[in-house]
Amino acid sequence: MPVRWMIHFIAACCLAASAEAQALHGGIVCIACHGAQPSDRDMQISGCVVCHNGYERIFNHAMALRTKEKQFVQRTYGRVDSGFWDKNCGFCHLQSCRDCHGDSDQIRKPSVADCQVCHKGYYTGWDYSGRAPREDNMRYQRGIAVGGETFLKMLPDVHYRAGLTCGACHSMASLAMGRKSSKGCRDCHTPGMKPIEHRISAHLERLECYACHSAWAPQEYGTFYLRFRDGTLKEDFDLKPGEHPEYLRSAYLKKQDEPPLGINGRGLVSPIRPMFISYYTDIMTARNNGPENILLAAEWRAWFPHTVQRGCVTCEGCHDNPARFLLETESRRIYNLKQDGMNLESFWSQTGQRVSNGSFMDAARYLRMSSKSPAYTKAYIEKWKQFLNRGDHL
Repeated sequence: MPVRWMIHFIAACCLAASAEAQALHGGIVCIACHGAQPSDRDMQISGCVVCHNGYERIFNHAMALRTKEKQFVQRTYGRVDSGFWDKNCGFCHLQSCRDCHGDSDQIRKPSVADCQVCHKGYYTGWDYSGRAPREDNMRYQRGIAVGGETFLKMLPDVHYRAGLTCGACHSMASLAMGRKSSKGCRDCHTPGMKPIEHRISAHLERLECYACHSAWAPQEYGTFYLRFRDGTLKEDFDLKPGEHPEYLRSAYLKKQDEPPLGINGRGLVSPIRPMFISYYTDIMTARNNGPENILLAAEWRAWFPHTVQRGCVTCEGCHDNPARFLLETESRRIYNLKQDGMNLESFWSQTGQRVSNGSFMDAARYLRMSSKSPAYTKAYIEKWKQFLNRGDHL
């Protein structure tokens, strides 16, 4: 009998004899997973895929390879420091099934907290449970910390409050296929016609559901990496310690309001955010009158903020808000970035920026969208009548 089938036979017998076992793998003998080398704690996936065949393909995709992140670093910070990735980015990627499922003697399905070991800070996942990154200056690093990170306490996603874990929409099978999720909004929800917004066909045909239903989103404008060849120079900065002694990270501005909107890869209106508007300064060079705040990229990404709520912004939140589409008028501009040495007209101007997995909404389309047609006026009035008739505005 082949060794593999023998292992299966032993495991099946042990399961039959251990009906009262409480642990998930409590009835399986050690050798079924650990093979002939139980001391090898770095077996990665070999023991797991004996039963969970096919799931090893997860390691061929983004969570393990991080290909797009490496490409971004290569065309930005890698131009000024070839070792940037290893110094600042090599800490968070899958190497073993146990990275998500726990130690070999406590195998479990990942909880939200398990996912947030990596999906934290500015990365999607923290927002699901109502966390947004604090400012990087140490004076703001206060309150409780989770995984070494302090956070602003925000409104959690409605699905989180209902008790849904990440696995409800991100199944193992979908991750093994390289898909971001196993379910979309309309797999569970059918848009009813009671909300005025749902009766406007353009909304249902041209927008992602979360373009309206994302209540807030963490946004970082101007991501600075400061390089310290002389570590003593760090004493002049009061920033949160970085992963590598040679670098500190900071941001020009952080926001947590409604996300800007653009066009995603499916051609639908979607939230977008800067990932990243990247600046680099070599402190020693800058102090010797060299360049500082070198702009390496101004890239945005379409994405799904995990901050879904019932209801949405009012009509003018999109139709009278060109800055939300990075079409800010100069008369409304309050940040003078070029005067501040930032080499951009504005964070909310499309000039000099791009969406890496989609596009910005062009000005002509926004002009058509913002025109006050009779249909818009009718819907606007009906919406405000609903607000007035609720009675809770007093």
